[in-house]
Amino acid sequence: MSEDIKMVVIAGAGGRMGRALVKTIHATPGMKVHAALERPGSPLLGQDAGELAGVGPIGVPLTSDPLAAFLKADAVIDFTSPASTVEMAALAAQARIVHVIGTTGCSAEDVEKIKAASRHARIVMSGNMSLGVNLLGVLVRRAAAALEAADWDIEVLEMHHNKKVDAPSGTALLLGAEAAKGRGIDLLANAVKVRDGHTGAREAGSIGFATLRGGGVIGDHSVLFSSDEEMITLSHRAMDRALFAKGAVTAARWAFDKKPGFYSMLDVLGLD
Repeated sequence: MSEDIKMVVIAGAGGRMGRALVKTIHATPGMKVHAALERPGSPLLGQDAGELAGVGPIGVPLTSDPLAAFLKADAVIDFTSPASTVEMAALAAQARIVHVIGTTGCSAEDVEKIKAASRHARIVMSGNMSLGVNLLGVLVRRAAAALEAADWDIEVLEMHHNKKVDAPSGTALLLGAEAAKGRGIDLLANAVKVRDGHTGAREAGSIGFATLRGGGVIGDHSVLFSSDEEMITLSHRAMDRALFAKGAVTAARWAFDKKPGFYSMLDVLGLD
């Protein structure tokens, strides 16, 4: 096999995103599925990752041993859980490989651990791997900077499928963070994620979040800027989960020749 073939580990290979990643990498010249990981005890262990992804057998069975999977690997792409991602980051640092993270729901403590691992690994982490969403984030930041906080309220609205376990979504938080950056404020101190009962008037300058869950929606996101006279809506709709897989593969390609560090999709796409 040519030495320029990049060997990629897929974490969570049995899930919907994992299968999309296997399918995308299998179809990408210069990249190969090196190993496929699933959680210990998963009924999918031992099954061929290619068959699960619908591309036919590729000779890569699902395993629960990341240490063995990382041997001779160039990268790991990871859309799993916060605890698993923190573990993967430490292993990626030991192996000195690329770690692309699309996992959402990570706490501030989780992110600090991941950043610590980036001293030795090339880590690209984003709440959304889509080109469109990251471009939307830049537009949101610029709009927030241009519109006076005293006159314009900001609300982030998102909807996902009924199996999603975290809320607000990582993408909604990404968009909220861009809005906060545009206004020069701290998102954590100004975010309103829950409204129930007698809440009183909306606090000026706050950034609100609304979460919807239902059916098989892949991901709909809108940022609303509302004044007393008009409303501006910036939005994005995901129509195929493959777009996130393609973005993650783009991130891995970009990171292969970079120095160890903690990067975002804005770095990958040159949008920051």
